[in-house]
Order: sequence, then structure tokens, then C-alpha cells
Amino acid sequence: MTELDWPEILLRLGVATLAGSAIGLNRDLNGKPIGLKTLGIVGLSTATVVLLALQLAEPGKVVDATSRVIQGILTGIGFLGAGVIVHESDRFRVRGLTSAACTFLAACLGIVCGAGQWKTVAVALALAFILLTIGRRIERHVHRALGGTEEPHEDHR
Repeated sequence: MTELDWPEILLRLGVATLAGSAIGLNRDLNGKPIGLKTLGIVGLSTATVVLLALQLAEPGKVVDATSRVIQGILTGIGFLGAGVIVHESDRFRVRGLTSAACTFLAACLGIVCGAGQWKTVAVALALAFILLTIGRRIERHVHRALGGTEEPHEDHR
């Protein structure tokens, strides 16, 4: 059994909550149905379960136990993401893909925080904010530059 001290536990859970909340704040600011509280809780909950797996695993079996926990988290988070995407309407429409992807990202950031991999958290969070803030403009520019049709497509955020 691996024992972490309180400051390390607080750091891992706190950063996971803040990382998820930061992604959620972006969703809130863009008027999307998933936001700061939800994604902060996703980050916190995934980090909590990873920390538990790390602390309860038998010596020499930490990787196996943690791997199974991560697989379970990522399977479960798919259901939460599907709930963001699925809407009842009179015609087929796909909406909420970016919010669902952000849910998945918040879970992944929580996992990485739980494992204490700070460089990975920082790079992933920075890249996510680049995509979330200027990704749509880049997408439109590249689409026009490559001669794509100007079909109006749904905002999948």
C-alpha cells in the first residue's frame, strides 16, 4: 500500500478540481449546458478514485490496479458525455460534442492529477485552452483556404 502525505493529496485533488473547473468556466462563458461546477466535480472525482487506487494497491501491483481503475473511469465518463450529446427532437441533430469532449478531458486531467503528472496537466490544459479559444477561427480559415463548401454546420460546442 502506497501512503501519500496530506499536502500531496490536497495538491492532487485541488489541481484536478481547478483544471476541470477552468475547462468548465470556458463552457459557461460560451453559454453551454455543462460548466464550472460539473467539470470541476468530474476532475475531482476522477482524481479521488485514482488516488484511492494508488493508495490501496499492493506493492508491485500499483500499475495493474490503477490501470483497471482508469479503464473504468473512462468507460463511465462516456455515459456522462453521451448525456450531453443526446437530445430529443423531431429531427436528427448532433449537438454538444465539444462539451462532451470537455467532460472527457476533465476526467483525463483528473486522472493525470491523481497520478501527480504535473507537466502533462500543464501542457494538456494549455493546448485545450488554445483549441477552445481560437479553434473555431482556425477551422473556418483552413476550411476556406482548402476550398471547402460554405455549408452552415451546427455549432458542436
